[in-house]
Amino acid sequence: MSTESIATEAMDGRTAELAANLADLNKRIGAACHAAGRDPDSVRLLPVTKFFPATDIAILHRLGCREFGESREQEATAKVAELADLADVRWHMVGRLQRNKARIVARWAHAVHSVDSERLATALDAAARAALEAGERGEPVRVLMQVSLDEDPGRGGVAPEDLAALADRVATAPGLQLAGLMAIPPLDAVPDDAFARLAHLHSLVRADHPEATELSAGMSSDLESAIEHGSTCVRVGTALMGARPITSA
Repeated sequence: MSTESIATEAMDGRTAELAANLADLNKRIGAACHAAGRDPDSVRLLPVTKFFPATDIAILHRLGCREFGESREQEATAKVAELADLADVRWHMVGRLQRNKARIVARWAHAVHSVDSERLATALDAAARAALEAGERGEPVRVLMQVSLDEDPGRGGVAPEDLAALADRVATAPGLQLAGLMAIPPLDAVPDDAFARLAHLHSLVRADHPEATELSAGMSSDLESAIEHGSTCVRVGTALMGARPITSA
């Protein structure tokens, strides 16, 4: 068998694998929405494609996906460039963002899910305004504020008591658009408890900022619980993409 034939067979196999996983996930999301009395269209799946090649994203695009989450700026920027011909893709930065990377991310990110300080919001606002003025983007960066549910600074997130001030800062930034909240449950938490607390914090933010309707919560293992508590975006990696490739990074 030729090298080209082997490559084609591998690609066909990967397409079948991703298609099956995507179908299973959509069934899970639909069932969770039904159990929670919600419209399935109120929850969207965000494939998290970090560590996976751009070819996987191209396959998912052919399967109907249009939004993708990445966690590392350098990896994401390379994929954005490689897939520049996919003009209808929306890229989401779901990992922690350093202020010195804001200028690069603002060039390609439709949304950033990990804004957790006023200093980061200020840096991202300046970067987004510069990108708008340069014609590198056509609209403000959508911002989801990452809230800490465990007060562990190593995992990121703004403390709940500082959430209102951060929301005010983002909402008044010309280069940003306040979209909602994001959170990752504590490692030892009961998902229902964590997501219930997140839903409460979200309601408090929406009381002052009704436009902040998005709730980015739930991953491969706990998306049903997140949907029950109001998630509008589930960020799924493993259940869709499979085990992460071995990486030295």
